[in-house]
Amino acid sequence: MIGLIGSRLSQALLTAWLLASLCFAFVHALPGDTALRIAAARLGDDRVTAEAADRIRREEGLDRPLYRQYLSWLGRIASLDLGHSLVSRRPVWQDLAYHARFTLGLGALGWLLSYLIALPLGIACAFRPGKALDRATNAAAVALAAMPSFMIGIGLISLFALSLRWLPPAGHRTGAHLVLPALTLALGLAAFSVRIIRNAVVEVRQAFYMTFARIRGRSAGQAFLHHGLRNAAIPVATFAALQFAYVVDGFVIVETLFNYPGLGDLLVKSLIARDVPMIMAAGLVIELLYACVNLGADMICLALGPRHAGGSPT
Repeated sequence: MIGLIGSRLSQALLTAWLLASLCFAFVHALPGDTALRIAAARLGDDRVTAEAADRIRREEGLDRPLYRQYLSWLGRIASLDLGHSLVSRRPVWQDLAYHARFTLGLGALGWLLSYLIALPLGIACAFRPGKALDRATNAAAVALAAMPSFMIGIGLISLFALSLRWLPPAGHRTGAHLVLPALTLALGLAAFSVRIIRNAVVEVRQAFYMTFARIRGRSAGQAFLHHGLRNAAIPVATFAALQFAYVVDGFVIVETLFNYPGLGDLLVKSLIARDVPMIMAAGLVIELLYACVNLGADMICLALGPRHAGGSPT
């Protein structure tokens, strides 16, 4: 277990460094004057002058060679200093912490809603494969999986905010503002997970130990709960961790669409403003979060694994 944790953390740190380095290279490869974009973000487009851009260039060290800027950033990271935002001038960790709480709340709610939708549907379809519910769920899942997140969000806004006027279309002032962005994420996640759950349960129900349990007199539901649920959970837990990549991509689109002040919205605004320290720090944080989610999934699978279905049911 300790070896697994050490290996995963080492991979996460290396990947995070590579990702942040790529962010640094890509941002500086964009056309235009970085100092001028930062000045526009600080002062407003109508108040930007060449003198203001030159002053920012000198103050922030943007006139130094790129390799020196990069080495300076590496030195700060080695001392656990993320630096300060070139736009707000606040420490990067403060802005990240402020926006991360919104993103974590939205992500947790969206993920929970997705499994509240996918789990009962997937299990129900697995117990009646090929029937009407299974075919309808498969068609809906394929349609949702083919739609980008912003199309799902626009559809929900059109229905629940503009037509029915049940929910606010954007913002973050009350809990009601969370519903549409969380549901947008949930539908996109459920479109994939419902088929994984359905196929995992079907595979388990066809296993020999399930047949043996039925011969011993257990009903289909009892056999699944006692002998199949644990094994069906292993691929589902692994896939749930992989879904984090979809969630990160969804954050950027969903938070921008719903004007929700999370990490995705912060990342988009930082890219527009060329706020390099913020972009690189966000890349580090997202990659480390992804590593922690994968490590959690590995540990869950290890905990579930010892009672693999090889033994005879009792």
